[in-house]
Amino acid sequence: MKSTDRKKVLLIMTLILGSFFMSRMNAQTFSASVDKSVVGQYDRFQLDFVFEGGDINNLSNFKPPTLTQFKVLSGPNQSSSMQIINGKVSGSLTLTYILQPSNLGEFTIGSAGIEYAGKTHLSSPIKIKVEKGTPQQQKESTGGYTEEELKKNVFIVAEANKSRAFQGEQITVTYKLYTKLNIASPQVIKLPSYEGFWAEEIGPIKNINFDIEMYRGERYRVAKIKQVALFPSKTGSLSVTPFELKIPIIIKKRRTGNDVFDEFFNDSFFARSETIEFPAKSNTLKVESIPLPAGAPESFSGAVGNFNFKAEVDKKDITQNESLTLRMSLSGSGNIKLLNIPEPKLPAGFEKYEPKTIENISPGSVVSGQKIIDYLVVARTSGAKIIPAIQFSYFNPSTKKYITVNSPDFNINVRPGVGGEVSSSSFSKEDIKLLSEDIRYIKTSNFKLEPKQNSSLMKPWFWISLIVITIIFSGVIAFKRRQDAIYSNTSLLKYMKAEKSARKRLHTAKSALDLRDYEKFYSEISFALFGYLEDKLAIQKSEFTLELAESKLIERNVSRSLIERVKKIAEKCEYARFAPQGELTVESPILYEETVSVIVEVDAELARKK
Repeated sequence: MKSTDRKKVLLIMTLILGSFFMSRMNAQTFSASVDKSVVGQYDRFQLDFVFEGGDINNLSNFKPPTLTQFKVLSGPNQSSSMQIINGKVSGSLTLTYILQPSNLGEFTIGSAGIEYAGKTHLSSPIKIKVEKGTPQQQKESTGGYTEEELKKNVFIVAEANKSRAFQGEQITVTYKLYTKLNIASPQVIKLPSYEGFWAEEIGPIKNINFDIEMYRGERYRVAKIKQVALFPSKTGSLSVTPFELKIPIIIKKRRTGNDVFDEFFNDSFFARSETIEFPAKSNTLKVESIPLPAGAPESFSGAVGNFNFKAEVDKKDITQNESLTLRMSLSGSGNIKLLNIPEPKLPAGFEKYEPKTIENISPGSVVSGQKIIDYLVVARTSGAKIIPAIQFSYFNPSTKKYITVNSPDFNINVRPGVGGEVSSSSFSKEDIKLLSEDIRYIKTSNFKLEPKQNSSLMKPWFWISLIVITIIFSGVIAFKRRQDAIYSNTSLLKYMKAEKSARKRLHTAKSALDLRDYEKFYSEISFALFGYLEDKLAIQKSEFTLELAESKLIERNVSRSLIERVKKIAEKCEYARFAPQGELTVESPILYEETVSVIVEVDAELARKK
C-alpha cells in the first residue's frame, strides 16, 4: 500500500475512534452501589444512585426502589457536579441513602429509575447480606463508645484519709470526678449513706474546678465534687455506700466500621457532637472503727479530738437574789458538735436556768470551732458560796491518751438583800443563823386594847378569795412540776421545742432567700428539716441518717406520700450544689413553701398518731 493510501486509512480510523469516544462521553449512565455488601445486623451502610453524562438539569421523576427490609436513617441526600467541554454541558448527580437492616438474611435492593430527556434509565439490582452482628444500638446510644470505654473515661472515686479510726475520730472522705471527655453539670442520682457515722458536709463545694492529675499511670482532668467529715458512732466494720451521678457527656461521634458517611463527618470541620447521659458511681468505702482504750476518766462523755476547756463567772460578789453568769467554753478540733459540756454542780441556795448555747463550727477539712454555754445562776440565799471545779475529759487520738482539764473553784460572796429572807427549800448553816435574828420579844405591858369587832374574815368574799387563791396556787405548782419534768427529760424537751427550733431555722432561711444567698438558704432548709426530725423522733445527731428517720416515721404510721416529700426536700438540698444558678432562683421559693408545709403536716400526723 502506498504511503498516500496509508495516511487516508489512518485518518478514517482516527475519525471513527474519535466519534466513538465522543459518543461515549456524551452517553448517560445510571448506576447503583453500596459501600459494603455484607453488613452486621446493627450496622449502617450507604446506598448511592449515580447518574452521569448530560445536563443534569434535564433529570426528572426519580423513583427509588422499595426499601421495606431496611430502616431509612437518612436520604435521599443529593450532591451534583457539572462541567462544560467544547460547549457541551455534562455532569453527574448522586442520590444517597443511609440504611440499617431490619432483619437477618439476604435481600435484594431493586432497581431505581430516573428520566432524562424523555428516556427512563434504570439502575441494576444489588444484593445485600445481613449477618448477626454486634449490638450496635448500644453503641449508638453512647455515641459510638462502648459502656466499658465510657467507664474508663468518666468515673468517680471515693477516698478516705484513713481506713482505720477510733470511735468518734474524724475520717475525711473526698469524692473526685475523673474524666477525659467533655462533660456538663452532673445531676445527683443517689446520695451515699453514712450508716454508723455522724456526718458533717465540708464546704459544700459549689463550683467544680478541674485540675490535671495522674491516676493509675494515666492523665485525667480531676475535680473535687464532695467532701464529708465522718465520725464513727459505733465500732466494727462500717461501709459508705456509693455516690451516684448522672453525667452529661458531650462527645464527638466516632467512626463506626467503614461507614463512609461517618468518615466524612468525622472531619474536624464537620465534627458532629452529641450529649449522652452517663450514670457514674463511686466505689464503696470500708472503714474499721476501733473502740477507745479502757481507763476513761469519770468525766469523759465521748469527746474525741484535741480541745481546750475553760469555765468562768462574771461576778464573785453579788447580792441575794441577784444573778451571775457561769460560762463554759470549749474549743478545738474533733467531734465538737456532738459534745455535751459538763453539768455544773451548784451549792445549796443557788438556782440555775436553762443554758444558752452558742456554736461557731468551721466545717473545714478538719472540723473545728467553739462551743459556749452560758448558765444564768441566781443566788437565793446569802453567805459565802463555792461553785466546785468543773471537769472536762477528752480522748486525743494522736497521743492515744485521755486528757482531763479542770477549772478552778469559784468563791462567790452573796450579800443579804433588802427586805430580809426569801423562802427556800434548802438552807445552809448560815441561813439558820440568819433566821434566828428575826425572833422578837413579846410585849407584856402598856397595852391599849380595844374590843374586837365582829370578824369580817367570815364574810363571803373572803371564802371566794381563798378558793381563787388556792386554785391559782395549785395551778402554779402543777405548772412548775410540769416544767421540771420537761427540763429533766432532754428528749421530751427537744420534742416540745422541735417546731419552735424549726421555725427559727426557716425564718433564717427566708432571710437568706430574700438576700439571694442560696448557699445559706439551702443549708438552713436542710438544718431546719433534719433538726426537726432529730428532735421529734428522738434521734441523736451523731446517729441521724435519712434512712433512719424514714424508718422511724414509718413506725409512727406517717403516710408514705409525706415521707417521700421529706426525702425529696433532702435530695433537692443536695442537688442544689450542682444546679445552675437560674434553676435555684426558680426552685428556692417553692422549696421554702414545701418545707414549711411538710414540717407542719408531719407535726400534725405525729400529734394525731401519738
